[in-house]
Amino acid sequence: MTELLLNSLGVVFLWFAIEYCLRHQTARSLDEASLIPFADDPEVAQRVELATGKKVNAVAPEIAKPGWGNIDL
Repeated sequence: MTELLLNSLGVVFLWFAIEYCLRHQTARSLDEASLIPFADDPEVAQRVELATGKKVNAVAPEIAKPGWGNIDL
């Protein structure tokens, strides 16, 4: 019985903690946050836009300057 009570309190605490952390978030800001992983690849961002109909704010990949090489560490 004690385990059931403690587990229930844990679930309730977790629920309230998540609600507290997300209290100032709007549906739009959460929707934009879900599209962030696709923002660094313009081709993927375009496919996601076509599939979902949502605008992805894609960032162009960094182009190497002439005379500068990309070093893989």
